[in-house]
Amino acid sequence: MKPLLAAAFALLLAAPAAIAAPAPVKLKVGDAAPEFARTDLSGRPFDLKAQRGKVVLIDFWASWCPPCIIAIPELGRLQEKYGKSGLQVVGIAMDDSAATTRETMRKIAFRYPVVQGDGKFGNLYGGVLGLPLQMLVGRDGRLLAIWSGEVPIATVDKAVEAALKKR
Repeated sequence: MKPLLAAAFALLLAAPAAIAAPAPVKLKVGDAAPEFARTDLSGRPFDLKAQRGKVVLIDFWASWCPPCIIAIPELGRLQEKYGKSGLQVVGIAMDDSAATTRETMRKIAFRYPVVQGDGKFGNLYGGVLGLPLQMLVGRDGRLLAIWSGEVPIATVDKAVEAALKKR
C-alpha cells in the first residue's frame, strides 16, 4: 500500500506543474497582434479585429505611472491629427480596478477609447512587465513597432505617419 500512496503523492506534486499556464510568449515586430474585444470604460464596444484596415496604437498604461500619464495628452493629439487618415489609439488601463482608472479619466481628457486590462490581458500581449508599453499595429493586424518605457512622441508620430502611408 505504501508504494501506491507514494506514487499518488508524487502525481499530486507533479500535477500543478503539468497544468500550470504556459509563460507568455514575447511578441515581436511582424507578429499578428492578439485579437481582443472588450467594452471600453465609456460603455462602447472595442474590437481590435474590427479595426482592420486602420493603424492601431495600443497604449498600456496605469494611473500610478508618471510617464504614462504624461503621454496621454500626446496620444490624444496623435488621434486628432491622424484619426481621419485611419489611426485609432486605444488605451489599455493596467490599474487594479476600473474605479481607479475612471478616477484618472475624470482628471485627464482622453480622446480615444480606454479598456480595462488585467494580468490575463497582459499575458495575451506577451506579459506586460513594465509601463508604458506601446504597440503599433498595421492595417493588416501585424505589429509594426513595440516601444517599452518612455519613447519620444516624435518617434511614435513618425512611425504612425509611415504606417498610414502604407496601403
